Amino acid sequence: PRATPPIARTRTSLPRNCVRCLYSPRLMKVASALQASGLVSASAKSFATSTRSPRCLAAAQPRATPSFRKASLYQGGASFSASTSRRVQVTAMQGLFRALMADKLKIPEPADCLPGRDTPMRVPELHYVTKNQMVGPYPEGMEVAVFANGCFWGTEKAFWRLPGVFTTAVGYCGGTTPNPTYEETCSGRTGHTEAVQVVFDPKKVAYTDLLRLYWQSHDPTQYMAQGNDVGTQYRSGIYPVSDTQHKLAAASWKAYDAALKQSGKSEGICSEIKDNVKFYYAEDYHQQYLAKPGARPYCSAQPTGVPLPPFAEWKPEDVGDDYAPKLPEAYWAKHAPRPGCTINFPNGQVQEGDW
Repeated sequence: PRATPPIARTRTSLPRNCVRCLYSPRLMKVASALQASGLVSASAKSFATSTRSPRCLAAAQPRATPSFRKASLYQGGASFSASTSRRVQVTAMQGLFRALMADKLKIPEPADCLPGRDTPMRVPELHYVTKNQMVGPYPEGMEVAVFANGCFWGTEKAFWRLPGVFTTAVGYCGGTTPNPTYEETCSGRTGHTEAVQVVFDPKKVAYTDLLRLYWQSHDPTQYMAQGNDVGTQYRSGIYPVSDTQHKLAAASWKAYDAALKQSGKSEGICSEIKDNVKFYYAEDYHQQYLAKPGARPYCSAQPTGVPLPPFAEWKPEDVGDDYAPKLPEAYWAKHAPRPGCTINFPNGQVQEGDW
């Protein structure tokens, strides 16, 4: 909530699902730079930032609404009035917020990371939705995959709903600090990103199906962010546990990057691919969060609506056909992530044939 009178303060991490005014010399400098550029006219203390979504950000009621000067912006010979575009307003405010978070967009060197601890995080014995075990060893024949595409609440829900998934867990990976806490990860001083570990039966759902869900569940062109969640802990990544997974991940990366550029997204994919990283379980209260009573339906993912090209178009030459997708197109027509939100689906796992 806004403080009265205003209290100058800075935070390394903003709570989710809130609107908070920011007052700092850094904010004033960024606002001055925007004013100098001619894009926006507003006092630094006028801005309020929201960590909900672009839609909520545009609808938020700050103390003084930024007034955008009428100007013609030329792109490819076309012009439009900035003052009539809500999207321009949202983009400018997001840019302002990300400028304030610039120090959180760099992965720290190992020597600069927090020390962490040797004790692993305690998690429930059974998965809240699938009722299967959370921690290995897992039944024979199961395989493991690890993905990161923004806030892990929505990512985990997307994966546990896949038929053939045995269990899922949220956690942290890709960085240095052993067994970090959520607060430590949000500080940007662990090097980790929020991730989801997926244990699946390859006879029922293929790793290529998981890759398709991963790519289509977020916007991988956003650097160190997903929507209004900004920081190294929200970066996009794939963390293969085998050579075959790495080959498939790299091939799908190239295929989806080309598909996005063909659709008009020229920025290019920012997702990282790192092999055999250590996955650390997150706290109990984060596990299967969106399925639990009283959960806030929060999701910052930004699906692009662009499908991953057919497997036959990007299949590595030295990977067998047994890695071909198991889920039919009818499944994706009914259950695929949609632009706007990835969590507007039932919590239960999709049953085989429910498409």
